Amino acid sequence: MTTLTLATRRSKLALAQARAYARSLCDAQPDEMTVEELHVVTSGDKIQDRSLQEVGGKGLFIKEIEEALLAGQADFAVHSIKDVPAQLAPKLKLAAIPPREDPRDVIVTRDGAKLADLPQGAKVGTSSLRRKCYLLKARPDLDIGPLRGNVDTRLRKLEEGQVDAIVLAYAGLRRLDMGERATEVLAPEVMLPAVGQGALGIECRTVDAHVEERLLRTDDAETRVRVVGERAFMDAVGGSCQLPVAAYAEKTADGGLYLRAMVADPDGSNPRFGERRTNFDADDAERAGRDLGAELR
Repeated sequence: MTTLTLATRRSKLALAQARAYARSLCDAQPDEMTVEELHVVTSGDKIQDRSLQEVGGKGLFIKEIEEALLAGQADFAVHSIKDVPAQLAPKLKLAAIPPREDPRDVIVTRDGAKLADLPQGAKVGTSSLRRKCYLLKARPDLDIGPLRGNVDTRLRKLEEGQVDAIVLAYAGLRRLDMGERATEVLAPEVMLPAVGQGALGIECRTVDAHVEERLLRTDDAETRVRVVGERAFMDAVGGSCQLPVAAYAEKTADGGLYLRAMVADPDGSNPRFGERRTNFDADDAERAGRDLGAELR
């Protein structure tokens, strides 16, 4: 029997998505396989009193996990792709991108009020520059304040009345079997998702061909093409937590790729929006993302 070790953050959401992926990985193998877990506390988990913009960006959620991979403590890692910087650490690769969960954002309120129904000046909690940019585009009167922590922490702060509403990824709620907590699911026309939101990235060492071969059995070709286009845009604009960046690629009814994106200045001002249509192919998706990024940066 083959046994592989999976590295993951130990938050409730990270464990839920890592364990669901491990089950699908084992099911996809032609022989019997088991997965062990290595729980890693990342810098992003430790630093809760400052925004990610201040302390180094979203790469803080994978730095120690990548170190564990490179040290041989684990065979592969499960990440939320929206936490993965455009450039991976040397000697590592995204071997698989499984089927994507719903990529949209949601509004959660105590009383069932939707975004348009929030009272004038309502306080909305989010530490995402992208979400802040779109919230103020829809409702310039809102008071947007920083909010860090896992899903349970953010929901608790909402219930305690620290904020009137919070914005979360629908995928995270669904993976925690809490999808019913969403008050309103926001269409991409209202709030374009983060790059890769709802998708997982399965990372391994480039030299481990036997591990990569097993991981590839879970790769979803459609999700990969879409995410490649989105991440190419992020890379082209120098995307990080210091910039509000959004990108969302879809497969069209006629089999093409439709990419929409946004980037703004670090303070959320001067938002630029654009779109591209191209063939549904990874190379074309990457070119479209880079071309659109060059136009908007």
